[in-house]
Amino acid sequence: MTNNEEKFAGGVAVITGAGAGIGSGLARRAGQLGMHVVVTDINSTAAETVAGEIRDAGGKAEAMAVDVSKPSELDRLAEEVFAKHGSVRLLVNNAGIETIGFSWEIPAERWESTLNINLHGVIHGVRAFVPKMLATGEECWVANLASIGAFGMMPTQTAYIVTKHAVESFSECLYLEMQLKKAPIHVSSVIPGMLKTSIFDAEAGAGEPADSVGHRKVMHDMMAAYGMDLAEGCQRIMEKIAANEFWADTQPEMTEQSLAGRIKFFQQQSSPEVAPQARGLLGLD
Repeated sequence: MTNNEEKFAGGVAVITGAGAGIGSGLARRAGQLGMHVVVTDINSTAAETVAGEIRDAGGKAEAMAVDVSKPSELDRLAEEVFAKHGSVRLLVNNAGIETIGFSWEIPAERWESTLNINLHGVIHGVRAFVPKMLATGEECWVANLASIGAFGMMPTQTAYIVTKHAVESFSECLYLEMQLKKAPIHVSSVIPGMLKTSIFDAEAGAGEPADSVGHRKVMHDMMAAYGMDLAEGCQRIMEKIAANEFWADTQPEMTEQSLAGRIKFFQQQSSPEVAPQARGLLGLD
């Protein structure tokens, strides 16, 4: 039995935004490890499809429609899951969207959606679940989806980047709160590098400024050509969560490169600038 299976087999995993992308990959991996997976997504059909795949592979899963942008929905989710299963061993606050466009051109509705899903969904996921997790007294895990973007800067991806910086900061403080509380809850910040997902698909850009289409396509094509296989990335993430590692990244070399750039920026107190590898993407060369 692997460390993953020893820690997680037989437990309940709740994963938000699991109808597609990294969430779906983590849900499938949790199912492979012998967990009962609660697959949640705003798209009930997508959630049921992933849950069905887990069951077809011999695992246990159920689907629930949840809009993480509404705190009351996360309260409902926690109430229903604990009423049915009694405990949650793994909570993954994964739901997120990418938003592209100049900050002042992104419509208010899209700004609010990005903040409410990417940031408030994580915060209220913790708020809704952690008291119930603490009450069980059992060892359990909370993993919040940050990003390699949590350590960088990128014009026209501002809305997404700012939420990921905030999720990283929230997770760091949450980790320390668990230490202060002497709680048996392990906290991980999940830091995907470039994985093959649908986050940059054209239809995901509904509500963005019209001139964001080109940038979105370039990112989509780059991810398709150079991204890590989703299953491999999610396996690495789950291994690091099970090992109680705070930094649950998929490509350590990318993490180190981003951190080095961030440290240099702070130490030199220099003006913000686009990373050399991203200049071509933005047509700055």
